Amino acid sequence: MNQEELLQKDKELISEGLKLRFHPITVKEAKGCYITDTNDQRYLDLTAGWAVANVGYGRESIAKVIHDQYVKLSFTTQLSAPSETMIQLADKLVEIVPGNFEKKVWFGHSGSDANDLISKFLPVSTGRNKMISFIGSYHGQTMGASSLSGHSAQAKFEGKGNVVKIPYPNVYRPFSGISDNLTEQTMHFLEEVFATICPAEDTAGVIIEAIQSDGGIVLPPEQFLKELREICDRHGIYLIVDEVKVGMGRTGKWFSFEHTGIIPDAVVLGKSLGAGLPISAVVGRKEILDTVAAGHMFTTSGNPISTSAAIENIRIIKEENLIENADKQGNLFLTGLHKLKEKYECIGDVRGKGLSIGVEIVTDRDSKKPDAIKTAALCYHCYEIGLLIYNVGIYGNVLEITPPLSITTDEVNEALSFLDQAFQDIENGNFQLEKLKEYAGWG
Repeated sequence: MNQEELLQKDKELISEGLKLRFHPITVKEAKGCYITDTNDQRYLDLTAGWAVANVGYGRESIAKVIHDQYVKLSFTTQLSAPSETMIQLADKLVEIVPGNFEKKVWFGHSGSDANDLISKFLPVSTGRNKMISFIGSYHGQTMGASSLSGHSAQAKFEGKGNVVKIPYPNVYRPFSGISDNLTEQTMHFLEEVFATICPAEDTAGVIIEAIQSDGGIVLPPEQFLKELREICDRHGIYLIVDEVKVGMGRTGKWFSFEHTGIIPDAVVLGKSLGAGLPISAVVGRKEILDTVAAGHMFTTSGNPISTSAAIENIRIIKEENLIENADKQGNLFLTGLHKLKEKYECIGDVRGKGLSIGVEIVTDRDSKKPDAIKTAALCYHCYEIGLLIYNVGIYGNVLEITPPLSITTDEVNEALSFLDQAFQDIENGNFQLEKLKEYAGWG
């Protein structure tokens, strides 16, 4: 089938609940940082499939590992008959996740089921029934993970009633309207929450993204996570960091929280861990992960295929210095994007760390009014000229740049050239908005 036929079948057969579409594309193949559609059109990809393909597409060594593992041992349920690859991967994760305390590892399939474990286990582990998370957070789609989330895309669904959500310290859009002393403002807000609706002695844990990803690539003030760690320690509350989207080297370190020097009590991983295969993990304190025997089980968790791919994925990241490349190419991207900001008034803010970068689109810089329509138009028009990019944010107005960590300098410059052209065309009115009817992304 050609692309048009596939899209029609997709419309007929696939649930709308499984769709978040930005372009009329169906994919045939991918290699490195490029995707080819079913009409043989090639695109430079700045999405890495929602930050999944950190090592790029079509890695032959990973394909060989998957093939060899399947031939040797295609499956055993790790719940009852563990295999070597799960233990090997757990050993590597315990090694790279900071923390001088006894750690254990739990495996699942996605960031959602991993954050679900946090939702279930922390209240039981501590004997405290409350959890705190942040407005703008996106922890997943299952009930526990969705309940922890604070994203506008999940606002229509009911959740567990034990979660209190507080403002995330967004310097560009401060919850109080005042950017000064934003860390102090947020800590004061948290203490008020402790004093009223969520007593500290009843609070099991705080879960946070060190960089809010689907919330709009929001970086907190420099000292914020240290202050949050201190307040959690003062009240005997666990601090959990969700690294599902920005972990595994994306920010120029293995994990984004490492830029702040804090040590979480548990770290949640997913997306890029399996280089395209479904696998997630929680790496944390033994007393958390041993809370309930047989308490959060999935038959195919930690399966030999996914764990062997994850082991090879970690090897590639280390041996090809992809963490260092993420830092280098991220700085190049940010420099180029700041130059585009000088050129185009609709760019309200440029921010990021490594290759987790956000470009916030506004109607004008004075009002900072989010412009979700222009953002969707930019995504669609980038596709038309050969670049794939998605939008994120609670207002749907942030272009998200999360390419494979293997991206080269030439490819970064190519991407910046595409973006420059897209901004120029959209600003000049060279785009028909009716194209967005089915492809507005989060909008």
